[in-house]
Amino acid sequence: MTPGEGRGKVCLDDHGCATIEFEEVPKGAVGAAMTECWGADWFDERPGGFADAAPGRYFYDHEQTYAEYELDVSDDGTITFGISYVKVNDIVTMLAALERALATQRLG
Repeated sequence: MTPGEGRGKVCLDDHGCATIEFEEVPKGAVGAAMTECWGADWFDERPGGFADAAPGRYFYDHEQTYAEYELDVSDDGTITFGISYVKVNDIVTMLAALERALATQRLG
């Protein structure tokens, strides 16, 4: 990520799962990446996905996979989020989608 695009980390556990934690990522980029990965309205936040989400904290547990999603949408147009206990391949897919969304945002 470049300056102004947030910061974060990825952690792997002994069970083949991963966690990502990112802070202050532009809301439009997170929304585009999540929509690409899971489709709009997967989290029931807004028809346009998290790009249109109102400020607040969103938390979801996926009962089948035990994955946890926590997103804090700020008034300043950024999202701090964590996705935990997800298959490594799913995290790689999310990271690639996030990078594409940030690259598109850079182009204006």
